[in-house]
Amino acid sequence: MAAASAHSIDATPRLGQCLVISAPSGAGKSTLVERLRAEFTHFAYSVSCTTRAPRGQEQDGVDYHFLTREEFLARREAGHFAEWAEVHGNLYGTPKAPVEEHLAAGRDVLFDIDVQGALQVKSVFPQGLFVFILPPSLEELERRLRGRGTDSDEAIAKRLGNALGELGQAAHFDYLIVNDNLDTAADELRAIYVAGRTRTASRPGLLDALLAQWGA
Repeated sequence: MAAASAHSIDATPRLGQCLVISAPSGAGKSTLVERLRAEFTHFAYSVSCTTRAPRGQEQDGVDYHFLTREEFLARREAGHFAEWAEVHGNLYGTPKAPVEEHLAAGRDVLFDIDVQGALQVKSVFPQGLFVFILPPSLEELERRLRGRGTDSDEAIAKRLGNALGELGQAAHFDYLIVNDNLDTAADELRAIYVAGRTRTASRPGLLDALLAQWGA
């Protein structure tokens, strides 16, 4: 097989891709994400901001950017975040600029976030791949939640109620994966990601480079 040309169009810069994955609690999202990350280890990581206090050995700028509530709100109003949410009285947010830098450098960014955060990301990075993981049924979702053995009946009822609301937002996502069989769901998620890397928008200079070779 002949070696690739030094002027191969395959060497044209590629823009990074946002892969955004959401699901109701208990649908198996974390397991699917772990499988994907085990195969594709190149995903970029963006350090989030939070108003909560550091825990244990957490370091500012490494685990989180720790901010006061006033600092966080000021950055939010300035459009600093790609997505943000308030959880148990603490604010969390993903800075937008580092994500933009990763994408411009050709590095893919994985978001494993809730539905609210995913829709915020879509408003900022609409070119991303937005995947919603579905349970095969609400009965199965309840069975999985109870199988964890970590939640009270009240907590499970709340999670199931939240799941119904989240399912109502699933139509805003580009892809739906029913996690009935884990291997099949993992294959589908992998296929979405690999196909997304070849989208025309990710290779803006590719066609121009090819036409230039032909003198067009």
